[in-house]
Amino acid sequence: MITTLQNPCLDISRVKSKISNLKTRGFKIVLVTGVFDVLHAEHYLFLQAAKSAGDYLLVGVEADRRVRAMKGKGRPGYPQNTRLENLTKLTYIDHVFLLPEKFDKTTHHDRLIGLLKPDILAISSHTSHQIEKQTIMSKHGGKLVVVHPHNPNISSTQLIQRQK
Repeated sequence: MITTLQNPCLDISRVKSKISNLKTRGFKIVLVTGVFDVLHAEHYLFLQAAKSAGDYLLVGVEADRRVRAMKGKGRPGYPQNTRLENLTKLTYIDHVFLLPEKFDKTTHHDRLIGLLKPDILAISSHTSHQIEKQTIMSKHGGKLVVVHPHNPNISSTQLIQRQK
């Protein structure tokens, strides 16, 4: 069993050597990215399925500014530090990090995948830009894997709207 880092929210460039070391020892690295605003059952199922796809699970969390740009005023419901902290409490996640504020272009995704070189980019079935993401993963020797079906009945947006 791989233990988590002492501070799993450290800058991602610091974990690059750890990832490289794990890969040379045969560990399969899985990356997921997302907002993870209000953690709910579908998030847990998705993250557990992602972990099952490999040995070491990296979770990239969208920055507050980017979430506001994607989802509008009033989002995120929780600031990035809270979202990062909540994810670090899940024992099956090995490393949590904050994605760059500018993470909206294919070149940004390509740069991250090129830096980390995960074996798998785990997504849910409703993830956008799947063809572009598969192309990037192939370019860097990995693959895109749908690990969880989308459940339209549960989402952070719906939960936040119900609370209002």
